[in-house]
Amino acid sequence: MAPTPFYVAGRPESSDDVLPVTHPGDGETVGATTYATREQVEEAVAKAATARTETAHQRAAALDHVSRRLSENAQEVARLITGENGKPLKWARLEVGRAVSTFRWAAEEARRFTGEMQRLDTDPSAQGRLALVTRRPKGPVLGISPFNFPLNLVAHKVAPAIAVGAPIVLKPAPKTPLSALKLGEFLAETDLPEGMWSVLPVPNERAGELVKDPRLPVVSFTGSGPVGWQIRDAVPRKHVTLELGGNAAAVVCHDWDDLDWAATRIATFSNYQAGQSCIAVQRVIVHERHYEELKEKIVANVEKLTNGDPYDETTDVGPMIDEAAARRVEQWVHEAKATVLTGGERQGAFFAPTVLEGVAPDARVAAEEVFGPVLVLVKVKTDEEAFASVNRSEYGLQAGVFTRDLKTAFAAGRNLDVGGVIVGDVPSFRADQMPYGGVKGSGIGREGLRSAMDDYTEERVLVLTGLDL
Repeated sequence: MAPTPFYVAGRPESSDDVLPVTHPGDGETVGATTYATREQVEEAVAKAATARTETAHQRAAALDHVSRRLSENAQEVARLITGENGKPLKWARLEVGRAVSTFRWAAEEARRFTGEMQRLDTDPSAQGRLALVTRRPKGPVLGISPFNFPLNLVAHKVAPAIAVGAPIVLKPAPKTPLSALKLGEFLAETDLPEGMWSVLPVPNERAGELVKDPRLPVVSFTGSGPVGWQIRDAVPRKHVTLELGGNAAAVVCHDWDDLDWAATRIATFSNYQAGQSCIAVQRVIVHERHYEELKEKIVANVEKLTNGDPYDETTDVGPMIDEAAARRVEQWVHEAKATVLTGGERQGAFFAPTVLEGVAPDARVAAEEVFGPVLVLVKVKTDEEAFASVNRSEYGLQAGVFTRDLKTAFAAGRNLDVGGVIVGDVPSFRADQMPYGGVKGSGIGREGLRSAMDDYTEERVLVLTGLDL
């Protein structure tokens, strides 16, 4: 098959350096593209540095077009995601649906991304003065996206950049470039000016050249913590947004009465991307009143999940991104020396959905981001002890708190050191228009359409003088 082209300043191109793309489940080739040469990268960056879009309606129309084209091609794009990433089709379809909404919301925000007027004559020294406060792009954006959501996390880089008129150079994950290139195909059908966007497969070892390029003053990175913090340290004068790892906890409080709901949600969302989500349930911290009953229900629900061929409509859990990732999870489970209530086995890139108890707090499956289909059960005596357990993690992305008590919910929001608290559900809930991001080791900055648009821009003030207000 002919390699899929990449996009340099909106124009399809290729090179002689072929990048094959394989299916994680069986290693079969599902497509190919090519790596951009240094000359092609230079052209993309140079044209991004001079690109401009003057009208909001042009940007909004382009975003609407991409949303519509994704919707029209949803089945094809979902199969593309499953092919390169390995997630089951049911989850791939949901990712496409989320990307459709992400671009639609971006179009809506582009139309209302205006400034505000401030009367300054509230002070006698500013008599007759009026300020117009607007937001302008900080400059071209370098977007670096991960493999686990190869379409929607690309959308969260590209859509807000276009919405505010910031040129973007996107580097997709080398393991999953095809979804981003399909997005590029739809963007190429729009009237956006040359240089406004590029999609460049670049080897990870060359990414540092892009990060350090002074013509890209904004870097938006989603991926592993060590890499993210290295990026920030390398370019301390740039604006860097980091969406990094998590160690997401679901707390089941003393007052919670629907254990079936909690068990179903916990089982599903500890495994829904083979655990390869920053907000997948990893720790389940349960009040002792519910522990034994909930443990049985969680194990039963996990054992109902089908682990197998992601193209099969009945499959719940597919392979991990590659066999090396599955081997790492297998090693972490074995070294924990915990009680394995279910799962714990690996076959190639597939790791069985796993539930552990009796895990030492400093074991890697409890203290670090496992990024696999593993959850750890923890029993506590009080809700306060549960919240303290959540906060002991070096991460702080999101937490889920199962409670119906309003005071407990507000206590969770006040005391949990995380970017988002989801009350009555697992930490894996994310609405794409809401602010999303973490604290501590989980990163800096926020995604979500309007939040990212603010992040990519800065305030500018125009003061008018001598007005009769």
